[in-house]
Amino acid sequence: MSTAHHGMTRRSLLAGTTAVAAAAITTTPALAAPRSTAGQVPALWREFVRTPFTHPQIPYIGRAGYRGGAERFPRRPAVVDVRRYGAVADGTTDCAPAINRAIAAAGRAGGGTVSIPPGTFRIDGLIQIGYDNVVLRGAGSARTTLHVTKNLTELIGVYGSRYGGTKSAWSWAGGLIWLAPKARWDSLVAAIRAQAWPFEGWTGNKRDEWRTLTPVEPARQGDWTVTVADPNHLRPGALVLLRIADDATHTLLQHMSGGGPGPAAYYWEDKTKLLSYVPYEWPVRIARVRGRRVTLERPLPLDLRPEWNPQLTTHVSELTGSGVEGLTLDVMETPQSPHLLDKGYNGVVLQCAYDCWVDDVTVRNVDNGFGLVAASSCTLRRTRVGGRGEHHPYFCREGSHDNLIEDFTIEQRTVPARSDTQLHGINVEGLSSYNVWSRGDMQMGTFDSHRGLPFANVRTDITVNNNGRHGGDAIAGPLYGARFTHWNIRDTNHRAGLVKIDGLAPWSATVGLDECSEFDQIDVPDFTGDLHARLELYPTTDTVRPRNLHEAQRAAIR
Repeated sequence: MSTAHHGMTRRSLLAGTTAVAAAAITTTPALAAPRSTAGQVPALWREFVRTPFTHPQIPYIGRAGYRGGAERFPRRPAVVDVRRYGAVADGTTDCAPAINRAIAAAGRAGGGTVSIPPGTFRIDGLIQIGYDNVVLRGAGSARTTLHVTKNLTELIGVYGSRYGGTKSAWSWAGGLIWLAPKARWDSLVAAIRAQAWPFEGWTGNKRDEWRTLTPVEPARQGDWTVTVADPNHLRPGALVLLRIADDATHTLLQHMSGGGPGPAAYYWEDKTKLLSYVPYEWPVRIARVRGRRVTLERPLPLDLRPEWNPQLTTHVSELTGSGVEGLTLDVMETPQSPHLLDKGYNGVVLQCAYDCWVDDVTVRNVDNGFGLVAASSCTLRRTRVGGRGEHHPYFCREGSHDNLIEDFTIEQRTVPARSDTQLHGINVEGLSSYNVWSRGDMQMGTFDSHRGLPFANVRTDITVNNNGRHGGDAIAGPLYGARFTHWNIRDTNHRAGLVKIDGLAPWSATVGLDECSEFDQIDVPDFTGDLHARLELYPTTDTVRPRNLHEAQRAAIR
């Protein structure tokens, strides 16, 4: 395994992570709650630093987010002020056309910042960012407000589910600020209006917009370098898609679940929604090409076996280098729709986006807050969902990988929930993997794994009033794959459901959690036999060291 390209070795990882843990212990306050008077380093952490890229229960997520977890986002030069295109903070002028014209002008200029000054701007349409390196920036979430008056059903049309039934796909897709490559967005809208309900990911509406660049030889999960058959179409810095197909006995899905007798005995054949998610598609940039040896910017998420036909392929053009900053999206207050019949009062969505971000953005009175749909390596930072209550405050689906959601808040709803609605929380589904939720304040909701076999995701350093419920069709298969980790979770209402996962998730880790019990929605494991799940420092409150699993892994990168 080659690691020299990013300056990290297993020795440096061990030294760095051990130092983080030691520092956390020595700086623990002398006065603390019972059972929390001293930091404790769990055995799982000591194991992880010995095998950081291949640990069976804890995934390596140290490079999640924009540019591998960059602390700062680029400051694009200001090129356009929306007032030049007719935007007026008068409460009556529809400013959506002006903002979209300003975004298009910045795109034609090759990128830059589109500035929105302080004030409240009426929005009767949706805002679409479809150009690379364009940043829509307000004066701060407390100073710039976009007041939205219409929903996506009004603006685009009814959006049905590709799996049939009467559900509205606006319950889990689309945003009133929608970051997606313009050509991809145009094709999605055209398909919706034609009622040809599309796939939403990296290979087009029918999953046929790709071609093979080169087959890839067998490799192991955690490898940074792979050997390809033909490197001639590969270059450093290029974004490629790693595609891994399944075989007739579903050994790939078993591998995603940790392998062994339980996944081998599971009946996969009738999980038609889950089966529609494979081949697994993982976008990644190439760091280096030397002969047939290709080094990637992240370690492999899974083994590559010949029977799974691993290959590097093309994909639809990505949106990259773009972001939204410093504003509040305030939707006119309407009653929340019945479950799965959302009209599309949705917040900010990133789709087919890579290395994009959202920073200091609040959404209020939305059906669905912040979405990642076939989005990878993006960061959501200092985001907040508030107002009358919502279906999905955060959703992560359709094969979204390596994203970072940090310093996030889900506020307590301002009106009581209707009996025919549901609240989820921080959702992940659809084979999404290696995503991180860090430093969160969830005043309502739950850790919603929405079936579809998400795997290798981390939730860390979060306070949650665990009063939401998960969703997910039975045909979407298991709630969890392998290597789910919940690390340092403060569960204020002491409900175990979907937070304490040692009895549900295979090859998982629950470390540092308050004492809790099962009530309300109670699940049984999808897999039989020994789950190989680990539970440590239970019950404790904020005593595990390192305190934040993502930060500790980041600290090891030189």
